[in-house]
Amino acid sequence: MTNYDQEMEVAIFAAKQAGAFLKEHFHDSKKVDEATQNDIKLELDKTSQSLITKCILDRFPAHSVLGEEGYSGERNSEYEWIVDPIDGTVNYYYSIPWFCVSIALRHRGEVVLGVIYDPMMDECWHVIRGQKPYMNDREMHCSQRTKMAEAIVFVGHGKTDGSKEKGIERFAKIAWQVRKVRNNGSAALALAYIACGRFDAYVESIISIWDIAAGALLVEAAGGKVSLEPKPENPEQFAIVAWNGLIPIQEALAEN
Repeated sequence: MTNYDQEMEVAIFAAKQAGAFLKEHFHDSKKVDEATQNDIKLELDKTSQSLITKCILDRFPAHSVLGEEGYSGERNSEYEWIVDPIDGTVNYYYSIPWFCVSIALRHRGEVVLGVIYDPMMDECWHVIRGQKPYMNDREMHCSQRTKMAEAIVFVGHGKTDGSKEKGIERFAKIAWQVRKVRNNGSAALALAYIACGRFDAYVESIISIWDIAAGALLVEAAGGKVSLEPKPENPEQFAIVAWNGLIPIQEALAEN
C-alpha cells in the first residue's frame, strides 16, 4: 500500500491552520454570503477553504481539491482532496462551539486518509487507511456498548427532499430505545465521536461526501461499521448509518 505519511502531515497542518483561523474569529461578527431558511454560508467558509487549498496545492500542485465551497486544482488527478472548511457553519455563526474542519484524501476513488479537527477543544482525529486511528496522539476505538438502552445516537436531518420528515420519524422511532438522542449540527464531529467512543451511532438520510469522507474512514478504522447508500441523482450524496459495530441500530431503524 502507498505510504501517505506526507499527505497526512499536510492534512493535519492544513486542518490546524484553518482551525486556528476559525477560532480566532469565533466571537467576531460574521459576514453572511448566503442565507436560506435551511442554511447559512459565511465569508469565512470560503476563506477557510482557501487556506486549506493553498496548504495542499502548494505541497501537491498536481492534486485536486473538492470542497463544499467549490473545486480547485487538476480535475483529472488521481488524488482528490475532499474538504469541509467549516462543518457546523450554523453553529459557528451563532457562536456555538461545536464545529470542525474535515479533510480527506481520495486516491483512485478510494478514501485513504482522513483528518477532523475541533479547534475549540484542540482535538484532532486522524487515520491512514490500513493503520490505527488516533485522537491527537492517543489510539482510539469505538465504544464496546452492545445495548440500545445504553447508547447515544446522533440523528441528523436537513429541511429539504424529505430529510426533515425522515429524521423526525427516526428520532421518534428510536428515542425510547436509547439512552439519549442527539442532533448537534456537525456530521463530521458525530462520526469522530463514534470513532473515539463518545457516541454509538449516527444516521441521516441525505448527507454530502465532504461531511462524511474523513469521519467514515475513522469509524471503520476504529472498529465500527458504516453503511452508505448513494443517491441516484447525486453520487456525492448519501444516506448513512454509522455505528460502533455492536448495537443493533439497523434493526432498530427497520420498518415494522
